[in-house]
Amino acid sequence: LLIYWKAATFAEIMTFYIYSRYIVMPMMRLLHFTEQFQMAMASFERFRELMNENSDQKDPEMPRDPEKLSGEIRFESVRFAYPGRPDRMVLDGISMTFPAGKTSAIVGESGAGKSTIASLIPRFYDVKEGAVLMDGIPVSEFSMNYLHAQTGVVRQTPFLFDASIRENILFGRPDASRQEVEEAARQAAVTDFANAMPEGLDTQIGEHGVKLSGGQRQRISIARVFLKNPPILIFDEATSSLDNESEEIIQKAMAGLCRNRTAVIIAHRLSTIRNADRIFCVRNGKIVEEGTHEELMARPGSYYAHLYAISGLNDI
Repeated sequence: LLIYWKAATFAEIMTFYIYSRYIVMPMMRLLHFTEQFQMAMASFERFRELMNENSDQKDPEMPRDPEKLSGEIRFESVRFAYPGRPDRMVLDGISMTFPAGKTSAIVGESGAGKSTIASLIPRFYDVKEGAVLMDGIPVSEFSMNYLHAQTGVVRQTPFLFDASIRENILFGRPDASRQEVEEAARQAAVTDFANAMPEGLDTQIGEHGVKLSGGQRQRISIARVFLKNPPILIFDEATSSLDNESEEIIQKAMAGLCRNRTAVIIAHRLSTIRNADRIFCVRNGKIVEEGTHEELMARPGSYYAHLYAISGLNDI
């Protein structure tokens, strides 16, 4: 329009356009940088708050860290309530023993306290009354680093980093050799799907493992525990969200991992714990039954048999 009315020439308009970009673009970059800087500062402040947060669980002044644990776990009259609701007892006088080198299972309805029991073993929380002991030593008398080194936890939804499969497995023991990582991957059946990928164990899996299925993510979690090689294992609903094929693969990996270790399995699918050496039934924060699968199924009016029936299994 300016050219039409002879208010400016084409050369003048092009010159103005070019120079305006030289002025506007740096200003846009400055505004974008300012926005990113403010977001980064807010994130850093939150990060600093988290890093400065003091844990409620403290190391004892004189830790009793034995050179080797056999792995026996004993609950003695344990009462526990979460800090946010101190008036509601989640566990009310729990007493039970998980024998060393054996597989024990905990079953019960949702909210019965199963996952709480699992959280007390590595001392994610301290009991209100009673004691949790390993090899006869209260867990509160171990150093936190030692206690966590002796336990391996596989949860229903494992946390995976935006890194390679190999790096995610290394999270179990960062100083492990390449051969040890590959052996852990083989034992957990990770190589079964990793070898089909272009870069094998070095394949990037995305944030939270978005490029993998639920069963594949769970196998990486189990490979971490194979690599860590602890004497005590805790499986908290490790197969509840998997399809039947993935569950069968995970169960085989779990069976290999549990061999000659103290294992505590929490499960909604009772078919996964039929072969456990000891089964504990939890109801409203109390142990109401214990025994083997056969003993509990044969008991008249058994709560375990009721759970087994409503789970949809038809071979009772």
